[in-house]
Amino acid sequence: MEQTIVLVKPKSLGAKLSDYAQFSKLRLAGLVVFSAAMAYLMGADQVNWSKFILLIIGGFLTTASANGFNQIIERDLDKMMARTSGRPIPDGRMSVHEGIIASVLFGATGVFLLGWFINSASAFLGLLSIVLYTLAYTPLKRRSPFAVFVGAIPGAIPPLLGWVAATGSFGMGAWLLFSIQFLWQFPHFWAIAWVLDEDYKKAGFKMLPTGERDKDSAFQALLYTLSLLPLGFMPYIFGLTGWLTVVVISAVSLYFLWLAFQLFIRCDMESARKLMFGSFVYLPVVQIIMVIDKL
Repeated sequence: MEQTIVLVKPKSLGAKLSDYAQFSKLRLAGLVVFSAAMAYLMGADQVNWSKFILLIIGGFLTTASANGFNQIIERDLDKMMARTSGRPIPDGRMSVHEGIIASVLFGATGVFLLGWFINSASAFLGLLSIVLYTLAYTPLKRRSPFAVFVGAIPGAIPPLLGWVAATGSFGMGAWLLFSIQFLWQFPHFWAIAWVLDEDYKKAGFKMLPTGERDKDSAFQALLYTLSLLPLGFMPYIFGLTGWLTVVVISAVSLYFLWLAFQLFIRCDMESARKLMFGSFVYLPVVQIIMVIDKL
């Protein structure tokens, strides 16, 4: 009997990099790094560009590590959802073993860079974000909508990390930036969960507050969006920024609130999508204007 030898063509460098971009959730990691960078610029009296670059690299690596561990744990669930079935591990383009090695290396390198070149508090925050995202948020997603609250904690660590990297301390500015990003995540994730509810349910994820696209879920999104409005005055009240920040944050907060109100009134997919895209705009606008006003 003749044996057929199948030659497996090695992946191109571009294809491998594309897989790692998906594995690390490059766009999400970019948003995380952006938040940390803006907070660093807010907290620093004088920018140390070496530390700034190391913060970006370390922040990206710790985020990539958390995202990688998340995909390893949820690999069988990812196969069930259209949105995630094409990721490298569920699609078979990356082995679990390779994913574990990459995630450990990402995390260890990121935490080392933050601790050795910046400060121990930054390293602690980087490690804490990996642990909370991997061991608390990820397993809780199938058990309770409370997972969104738990996930909002590591999700709000980046501005805390940036401020601590710049100042070496947990000052009022750090907690204000943390609070804004923490509260922002609720309408942000619930809008996404509304749009992707059917896909999430295939994997048993409980992401909406009530578990359904209903008035109560929309009301909670509205309530958290409303809570962002008074926070727009806090940077000015505590002397971090000027009136420009108050005006701009108030304007974008009112628009964000209007989008959440439309979802509450209509409870439809179009309103959820508008709220989702509005959330993508809200956070960078708020962070950029605070940096500009501080300068």
